[in-house]
Amino acid sequence: MFDRPQSGEGAVLVHASTGGLPDESEREEFAELARSAGAVVVAELLILRRRPDPRFFIGKGKLDELRALIHSSEAELVISSATLSPSQERNLERELRCRVLDRAGLILDIFAQRARSFDGKLQVELAQLRHLSTRLVRGWTHLERQKGGIGLRGPGETQLETDRRLIGKRIRQLKERLQRVDIRRTMNRRNRVRAAIPTVAMVGYTNAGKSTLFNALTGADVYVEDQLFATLDTTVRRLDLPEGEHVVLADTVGFVRDLPHELIAAFRSTLQEAREADLILHLIDASDPNRWQRVRQVNSVLKQLEADHVPQIRVYNKIDKLDRKPRMTSNRQGEGRAVWLSATTGEGLAMLKDAIVNRLRQKTTQRVIHLEAAQGRQRAKLFELGAVVSEEVLDEGGWMLELKMAERDLRRFLKCENLAENQLEPVSVTATAANE
Repeated sequence: MFDRPQSGEGAVLVHASTGGLPDESEREEFAELARSAGAVVVAELLILRRRPDPRFFIGKGKLDELRALIHSSEAELVISSATLSPSQERNLERELRCRVLDRAGLILDIFAQRARSFDGKLQVELAQLRHLSTRLVRGWTHLERQKGGIGLRGPGETQLETDRRLIGKRIRQLKERLQRVDIRRTMNRRNRVRAAIPTVAMVGYTNAGKSTLFNALTGADVYVEDQLFATLDTTVRRLDLPEGEHVVLADTVGFVRDLPHELIAAFRSTLQEAREADLILHLIDASDPNRWQRVRQVNSVLKQLEADHVPQIRVYNKIDKLDRKPRMTSNRQGEGRAVWLSATTGEGLAMLKDAIVNRLRQKTTQRVIHLEAAQGRQRAKLFELGAVVSEEVLDEGGWMLELKMAERDLRRFLKCENLAENQLEPVSVTATAANE
């Protein structure tokens, strides 16, 4: 092994692939990720293989070419776009005599730099430790208890075992702390449910302009910068809408192609805001020629988070770069489906607010709910809400209530009272708005 340098940001980017060469947009996004981490891109190398080499991922010829490129450019770091196994990463470092990082490690490094809140730092550290636990190497041996010699013979821990034990202990501590954070977030969400305040979550590909739009809508002062993953911490603010209504607007972390599984797992509680939202604003960079790929990638992450069932409004941002006018399109029900706007100039913001009001307009539903004898408090709550059309007392105890109420309020009631969907039976559903 070699001693890893403690500094040095000159990087060679290796665009390695087994399924065809990456297109220009993918290469540019990878380079932008490296620059966002603080690296200075000094050279790039394209590599296409039918199948990865089990030892180095790349072949011997390309390995020699990469070594010469590192020497001529005086680079201290190699970043691979392909996911490297722990052994491949170690073997490349041994051969190239410099640090080697893959795309997942690069994104984790960016997140570590950008996390500002307490829980954000905990989430990033947890993701880093999970990633590191598969990449432990023998960096020091002076404390090992399995050496020969007087006073050192006998059973004991190797250095790697000690590292694994310490990392495992720290991971358990972080999980416990994040569990307490998640409990606090859950309580805040339940309080909003009880107060009947709708939640609107903003999601989108990184650098689509979410923070700029969030500031424009709420008057907040969220950090804004033209770079990938400028903000990581979820911010929640009140948004005033037309007709005196208001909602809670949540700005979530941006998505990116092939987001590491460690990050999705670590940020699951943060992204829970999207899963529990009444409406999602899917922000899209209208000036991006690859925006449809970005849309599919964001929807893929939402599906992993089980948030793909939440209604969406697509918000096409940055129309000022296209010299387009703001506009809104609607679905067959007349609800706002997509809004074209500019968060920088403010054009189209009023249309977006109207679309949010339109999509959150409460539709009534009629259902029958079965309540057990021990659920008298829930029965009283339904009467208090004025939702009970008729009531029948069951012979075995309990009640069967016919309800008529706003569909959103019924969903909130079930969530707030921890009632199961199977306690409901459909009667009829009407698409007539509650205020008509």
